[in-house]
Amino acid sequence: MSKRPDFKTDLLRCWRETVTEGIGTFILVFVGTGAVMVNQLTGGTVTHLGVSFVFGAVVAALIYAMGHISQAHFNPAVTLAFWTSGFFPTTRVLPYILAQSLGAIGASATLVLSLGKIGNLGATLPLKDNWVQALVLEIILTLILMLIILGSGLDRRAHSSLAGLAIGLTVGLEAAFMGPITGASMNPARSLGPALVGGLWSHHWVYWVAPIIGAQLAVFIYGIISHRFQDL
Repeated sequence: MSKRPDFKTDLLRCWRETVTEGIGTFILVFVGTGAVMVNQLTGGTVTHLGVSFVFGAVVAALIYAMGHISQAHFNPAVTLAFWTSGFFPTTRVLPYILAQSLGAIGASATLVLSLGKIGNLGATLPLKDNWVQALVLEIILTLILMLIILGSGLDRRAHSSLAGLAIGLTVGLEAAFMGPITGASMNPARSLGPALVGGLWSHHWVYWVAPIIGAQLAVFIYGIISHRFQDL
């Protein structure tokens, strides 16, 4: 009879990975939403395309710097997608998501102390309160992102050394062309930090539901085209 996973034992074993996820998400939110706030503070010197580049660049850098430690999720939707695809243990899902959420909250709190409440703290808000539009677009954006993650970072047939670049470029491109409409979150933790610290909860649920659905759809699609992940 197989032994059921011991949550406490596994948590003690993966504390380094969990802490890394918290630190990585802190850096992601601090740098990315910080760019949004600095752009507002300085009258647009960073520019929208500059903010998009910052988000993509920091994601790529974090993957190369921390991917070998924690797999570089930094995103609850990604963690859940790896779990449902069978490449991540159940006992580590909650610790990872908690660490990611705390890291994002800590980053937003630090930015408020440093820069003040400006630029909505980089919060993701639907354009003109159109939550239906934001829901659909965030699902599609996250689906695309997760397909890139699975195809470049998980599939052994791909050139894994380029995974960070591919994923970072995807984040930057999606932020560039869809950021003005939805905020291009694709990441519940990234949206949670500014929402909680800034008290900006308008349609916040969209930025949890949509990325999770999009990532799960990507798992379903990639499962089909990779023979239920057997090709990986």
